[in-house]
Parts: sequence; structure tokens; C-alpha cells
Amino acid sequence: MKLITFTQNGVQKIGALEGSKVIDLHAAFKSLLQSEGKLRASQIADAYIPAVDMNGFLQGGKESMEFAKQAIEFALKNESAIPLIFDKNEVKIEAPVPAPGKMICVGHNYREHILEMKREIPEYPVVFAKFANTVIGPEDDIPFYPISKDLDYEAEFAFVIGKQARNVSQADALDYVAGYTIVNDVTYRDIQRRTIQWMQGKSVDGTAPMGPYLITSDELTNPSGLEIVLTVNGEERQRSNTRNLVFSVQYLVEFLSNLMTLEPGDVILTGTPGGVGVAMNPPVFLKDGDIVRIEVDKVGALENKVREVSKVLV
Repeated sequence: MKLITFTQNGVQKIGALEGSKVIDLHAAFKSLLQSEGKLRASQIADAYIPAVDMNGFLQGGKESMEFAKQAIEFALKNESAIPLIFDKNEVKIEAPVPAPGKMICVGHNYREHILEMKREIPEYPVVFAKFANTVIGPEDDIPFYPISKDLDYEAEFAFVIGKQARNVSQADALDYVAGYTIVNDVTYRDIQRRTIQWMQGKSVDGTAPMGPYLITSDELTNPSGLEIVLTVNGEERQRSNTRNLVFSVQYLVEFLSNLMTLEPGDVILTGTPGGVGVAMNPPVFLKDGDIVRIEVDKVGALENKVREVSKVLV
């Protein structure tokens, strides 16, 4: 499945993308239950496929995933009878996980990026955080605030936790992954580097474009061997493959779940390849109007435009 969050008439909902069709999963599941004569159809639908809460949906685990598949099948078979399906041009596609409980980022995880940043391959993952305020969707502009001129891109293959994980082994790690998406870890470089902690330059509003959807792990069973490419205005800047990760998805689930409890809806960014703007000679940073596009095999493409904002955050 390609899970999305979308907005229709000002109301945010959970959905699935089938080609150019957007299916309202909650409404479809409720209609399916009603067609089966379930007396508590609304309550059951609320429990397993909440109308607006992707994190709550993911908490339902495999049961909710299975019900979602049934809802999609029902909606497609009954498209002419019930208004559960919309053209994706009629709605606004949001970030698939608009409000992650945790956003954990891994730095220095592609060998070529480590070398261009003149670092040594780390013995343990370098981790830092972004927050939910940074998340924007695939149809949103990247806001460029007048707090810096050094705005940079970072293509990231990301995975989303699907069930509570604590002390998970690498052998079992992928059982805890709900699916995969793309995130652009947009960074204000000079702000990032003014202290030894990176978080200041990583946590500005709108610096985590995410999408275009969450492809579920039953469809993408192997997160290794995926080509990842970033372009700016059509010019290739970054290219690598997830097989080049120093620390794999499986390793990161084990490592992080031994530090903290991972919860459904937590988003893990696995690192960026070489080719970031700050490492170019001379450095080349993003500017107003630039189009940043990230493509990952089997996951899709995330494209956002940089938009200069005239006022600082208030």
C-alpha cells in the first residue's frame, strides 16, 4: 500500500494512493463494515483506522494494515456507489506522518559523504533529532527564512516504525518497520555549525519535507539496494545507493531500540549521500525558486520548491 495523509475541504484524513486515486481509508472501512451489517461500524472503524491520526492507525499494527487492504478493495469495487475515492488533484497531499512522536536522524552514514565532510567512519551511529514542527508535505514549499543564507539540502531514505520496539535484534528488525518514505533534511549550515550540536540548524520550521507517501514494508521488503538521487533544478547533486549505508536499517532498529523505546509513527532518517551544497568548491546553497527533487527506487519522488520568506518566525 501507499499510505498518505491528505486534506480535503480543510479536513485532514488518512488515505491510500492507487494510481491517481485517493481512497479515504476510514470512510471506506466504515462503509465495508456497514455493508456487512456491523452494528458498531463507526466505533470499529475509529479503533482500527482513525479518520485523521496516522500514528493511531500505525498503532493498530498488522490488524489495521489488513483492514486497510480490505477497505481499499471494497472502495475500488464500489467506486460508483459510494463517494470514497477522489482524484489526487482534488485534494492536497500532506506528509504521510505529519506529527511523528520522534524524528531521529543519522549523520555520517554514507561513506562518500563522510569523506567529503573530512570525517572518519564512525564506530557508532551519529544521531540527532528533528521535531514535528519541521515536517511539511510533498506539495508544500520549503520556507527560506532570513536567518541565514546557507540553506542546504540532504536527500534521506527514511523508515517509519510500525510497532513498539525495545531491545530488538537485527534479525527481527524489519518486523518493526511499517514502511518507507523520503525526507529532505533541509539544513541552515552556518547555524548548524555555530555550536558543536547540530540541532539549531536542523530544527527550523519547514526543514523536513516528507513524502510523497509511506510505502508499506510488505511491498518493499528489502531496504538495501535502492538508488537515491537528488537534483536541484534538474542538475544532479547527489547519487548513491542504500547498499552504501554504513549502518543498515536493521542495525539502526537494533541500535536505537536499545537506547530508547521506539513507537509507531516514529520516523528514522538514515543519512544523506555525498554531494551536499556545503561540500562543493565553492559551496553552493539553495536560493529562492529552486526546485529540489529526491527520487528513491521503489519509494517514489519528493519535489519541493524553495520559497523565500520575508519575515523571521514570530
